[in-house]
Amino acid sequence: MKKLQDKVSIVTGAGAGMGKAIAELFAEHGSKVVATDIDKARLDALEKEVKSKGGEITTLVANMANE
Repeated sequence: MKKLQDKVSIVTGAGAGMGKAIAELFAEHGSKVVATDIDKARLDALEKEVKSKGGEITTLVANMANE
């Protein structure tokens, strides 16, 4: 069984850098990932990559710096 099986993870800034790496790692370990970023194109690429490896991900374009 994967370490994060049946867990949900929310990752902000998931379009690049550490956020992207965390989203990929959590999905690899079985988490259902909700990924947010301000860049839709990067989120689309991340979603395609995660799903191609059998992971579960939902993306949301959002700027978490604004209330």
